[in-house]
Formats: sequence, structure tokens, C-alpha cells
Amino acid sequence: MTNGHSEPKSQAFSVASRLNGRPAPAAGVLSADARVPGPGERIRNPWEVVKQSELDDRLDKLDGKIKRKLDTKMCRHGPKGMCDYCQPLDPFNAGYLAEKKIKYLSYHSFLKKNNSEKNKPELGASFIPPLVEPYFRVKKDCPSGHPQWPDGICSKCQPSAITLQPQSFRTVDHVEFASPAIVDGFIDAWRKSGSQRLGYLYGRYVQYDAVPLGVKAVVEAIYEPPQVDEVDGVSTNPWENQEAIDGLAKLCGLEQVGVVWTDLLDAGAGDGSVVCKRHADSYFLSSLEICFSARLQAQHPKPTKWSDTGRFGSNFVTCIITGNESGEISIVAYQMSNEAVEMVRADLIEPSAEPETMLVRDEEDDDARGGRTRYIPEVFYRKVNEYGANVQENAKPAFPVEYLFVTLTHGFPDEPKPFFRDLGFPVENREALGEADQPAAAAKLLRVNDTRTSSDGLKVSNFHLLCFIHGLSALSKASLSTAPEFPSLPTPHPARARANTNHGPPVQDEEKLLCHVATQHDLADAFQLRSTPGWQTLLMILQPAAASKIIPTKKRPRATAGGQGGAGGGGESSPPAASRSHAHPSPPRPPPPVPAIASGDGSSDADPDERLAKRFAAVRLNPRHDGRDVPSPHARP
Repeated sequence: MTNGHSEPKSQAFSVASRLNGRPAPAAGVLSADARVPGPGERIRNPWEVVKQSELDDRLDKLDGKIKRKLDTKMCRHGPKGMCDYCQPLDPFNAGYLAEKKIKYLSYHSFLKKNNSEKNKPELGASFIPPLVEPYFRVKKDCPSGHPQWPDGICSKCQPSAITLQPQSFRTVDHVEFASPAIVDGFIDAWRKSGSQRLGYLYGRYVQYDAVPLGVKAVVEAIYEPPQVDEVDGVSTNPWENQEAIDGLAKLCGLEQVGVVWTDLLDAGAGDGSVVCKRHADSYFLSSLEICFSARLQAQHPKPTKWSDTGRFGSNFVTCIITGNESGEISIVAYQMSNEAVEMVRADLIEPSAEPETMLVRDEEDDDARGGRTRYIPEVFYRKVNEYGANVQENAKPAFPVEYLFVTLTHGFPDEPKPFFRDLGFPVENREALGEADQPAAAAKLLRVNDTRTSSDGLKVSNFHLLCFIHGLSALSKASLSTAPEFPSLPTPHPARARANTNHGPPVQDEEKLLCHVATQHDLADAFQLRSTPGWQTLLMILQPAAASKIIPTKKRPRATAGGQGGAGGGGESSPPAASRSHAHPSPPRPPPPVPAIASGDGSSDADPDERLAKRFAAVRLNPRHDGRDVPSPHARP
């Protein structure tokens, strides 16, 4: 991955080609999960080789016409007739969008509008891809024959001047959180610490009927990566298990759809109100946040068969939880424009100290290699001056950030039907806040000590619990070598590793069955999961932890700044201010020794070595690089 772009995964061969005297494979198909071509690389007939998502294929088949009723005043025809006053409207009709107060075109409406302007089937002309992604970098392999940039450049390979204009469309129209509990659990970290928090949204894309040919992102879970939270921002740490979490989400039918962070400051009134920092007189999205979100969108390109490069824009969304003008906690959703993403890819802009402006880089700035390799084209933007005239201004050295993003709507369903319904399991990577996903918490939620068979199935419908179980590697995963969608997984538990080495029938994909039970809530599948060897192994691992209590981790002192008080509600008094901590969150502490299993007469029959083995089987969660397990230096005796 280089600056938001990826190299082509494989070289496509034609059927007529020969390789070592044998026919070469047929032309490869780029799926929605495959790596898209490199920057600026064009695809011949992309509608034949690029595979879109199922939602895009379904929306491509719809005409998106907006039906209208018979106008009793203007229509002079019968019920089966049609005239200009009652004929269906195009999905990109400006009058209809203004009437419904829809600010932006949907992606597929924009696609049909461009296609109707570029391609005229009645003229018999060849088909032209209607979408063109912006490209602001010096093109490689210039046909003029001069040395490559930075040694040479000409008018054929240098980028043209850039004129920034507000983007008229958005690839995602609406963000819907499947349940208010998802947002409430995420804000709970700020209520307990007063510091900000960042998380990645996992969900799915579905059709949005409120906008013609619209798309909405339905958020089912928020995963919080390793981070150092502070009062005025968040510092992210390396996310080492990202591929494993993405693979687990794919088993649940989900994907990474966006990012969310908090920007909250208690008003100090004691009524739960917060300070409104983002408004028309200050800023809505800072330049630093725009660059951060643009990089994430560059890492999640949208595959499409209607672009000459096989991709166009991104479905990745950005949500911010902040205070509104009424002092209430609200959510705002954005997407960075295609021009903003390409300017970040080309390294043309950089954040400014003033959040409402973006800086254009200088060509004289040296990069890390000490050479001048950055080419900065002319950048302009249009605005209405003090006389009401639409004029063009030079964007150097800075320009407003309003040209670089579009707004999205958000909301909650009237009848929530979330995938994950079981609450109560601690959120990952919150050790610094006094929370830890320990085996005792999993044993309590799964009711390990309860020998009775529950009629309501297993309590596994929790994404954070699934991530914890996945980390234990107790459940089998079938066909990992033949399924490219599965990521590389950690070394399985020794008991499961020995079981998988035996020769026999194919191993059942127990982890996929677990995800199916967690999202579909099928009671028959839940009973099938109970009978699998992997589930029995998981219960055996959690059995010692079920007898112990959850060990509270050392909570970091609450950080306050200025008038920031307690949590968002309840009128709590503010604790003493503390200095900001930049240390990494401490690892979870090991639980106390597991008590011996008592016999009927009250005596202990367990051997000390057996108890020690059970203890290590339950809490071996922080292995060192040399293979030894040592207690955390922060653990209490």
C-alpha cells in the first residue's frame, strides 16, 4: 500500500495467449475485495473485468425514475395517458431535489446523469466510461521520451491546473446506527474519563429509499483500536490485529464502513450539556481531520465498472460526536470529496494551524529523501466576493476547507433490529479507563457455570465478545488455505492444535458458525454450536475464570481542562484536574490463583500442578517475544 493506492494483484491474460505451450488463464475479474489497479493505470473495457458490489449491480439495473401522480389541473388525458406534467422525472432532476431538500446527488444518479451526457446510443458511437477520477500527479512513462520526473517534465505528463468546486454528489447518502446503544456505549468512555475516543465503524451498505438511487451505511458495531486518548484529541497506536478483525467482521456479513471520534467538552452547568465548538462562525471539520479522513478513504477505494481506472471515490464515511448549538450531544457525518482525496495522495496540501483553512504545499519543501520530487500545479477556487460577483481566487497559500467535503444525513431506525443484541461485555483496548476484556467477563456472559440448557440460545451476540473469543483461537477455522478472504490468524490453542492434526473428515468452520449464531440468532444453530469440540474447549478454558471475580484494572486519573466537568449527564461534580498522560495503556492484569475444586466433604482434591496448569490455560493472554509468560509489572499482589 503506497499513499492510499495499491499495486495490481495479478496480470490479466487473454484466452488466445499461450504460456509454455498451454493456453493462459482467461482474463481475471477484479472483485470488490480485490486490489484495484495502480494510480493512473487505465483498464481496457472495465465493464467486463471489474466486479462491483452486489448493491451497485442491483442499483445499476434500476432506472431510478421518480413517478408522479396525475395533475388534475394540467393533465387533459385519460388515466392511461401521459404528458409533460405527469411523466416520471429523472433521478437527477434539480427541481425534485430542491423540493425534497436533498443537497447532493446520489452516486448512481450522478452516474446516470454523466452517462446520458457522454454516451448517445442512437448515434452509434463507441461507449465512453462516464466516470473519470481526478489525477493530480505527474504521469509516469511519458511517451515524449524525456527522463522521468524530477529529471524531466513536459505538457503531456504534468498535471493541469486545479479549479476547486463543491462536489455535487456523494457516494453514501445516509448513516444509520442500528441501535442507540452502539453510540451510547462509545460515548461512555468520554463520560468516565473526560478524554476523547476513536473507533472504526463496522456495518453494511443497503439501499436508501429517501434519496433516488440512494445508499446508506448501517452501522452494527464500533471497534476501538489501540490509542492514547487525551482531552483535546486522540493519538492512535499501531493496530496489529486489523486484518483479523476485518476477517471476523466478514464472517458476520459486515465490513469497515467508516470512522468515528468524539469532540466533547462538558459545559460545567451540571445538567449534562456540552460546549458547541463546531458552528458556522468557527468550523465544522478541521483541516487536520480532513487529511486524516482523506487518507482512510484512499485506503478504501470503491470498485466500479463505469470508470476507466476501475474505481471511483470511496464509500468510507466519517462521523463526529460533538455538541450542537442547543448544548446537546449530536452526531455529524461527512465524506471527503474526490478532489480532496487526490490532493492528499499527491501531497499537495497540508493541515493549517487554523482549522478552517488548508495550506497548499510549497515546491521548495524537501521531502524525507532530501530531493525536490513534488510538483505543485496551480490551484484555484471560486467564491462570491463582497460585491456579489462570482470570482476566481488563487488557493495559495491557503484556501477554505469547505471545498473538500460533503455532508451526510444520519439517524436511527424507528424499530431497531441490530445484529448484536447482548450487552455487558467490556470494550477492547480500554485498560487505561479501568476496563479489560478478561476471561471472567466472558465466562459471566456465557454463563459457563450454568449447567442448565437455556431456551433463548447462547449469549454470544456481541461483537466485542466475538473479537475476544477469536483471540483465544479455541474454535476451528476450515479451509483457511483456500479462502483468500480470511486473514492470517494467530497460532491456535494447544488443545485445538492437537485435535486438528488428526487425520479424518474436514474440520467444521466453528468460528463461522459462531458468527452466524451471533448475527442471525438461530436457536437450532446455537444447539449445533454447543455440540462442537471447539465450543467445549472454549468452555474448558473459561471454566477456571468463571470461579474467580473480575479483577478491576488500575484506572487512569480523569483528565480535565478548563471548565470541563463530569460526564454528559447526572450533574456530577468535576474531579481534580490531572496532567495528560501519553503513556501506553497498561496491559490487563492476571487474575488471582484459581481455587481448588472442593469434594463433597469440603476437602480439596485438586493437585497444585493441576491448578497451575488451569490457571495458565485461562490467562495466557500476554505472551512475551521470548515465549515466556510473565505477570504484568503493574499487577497487584
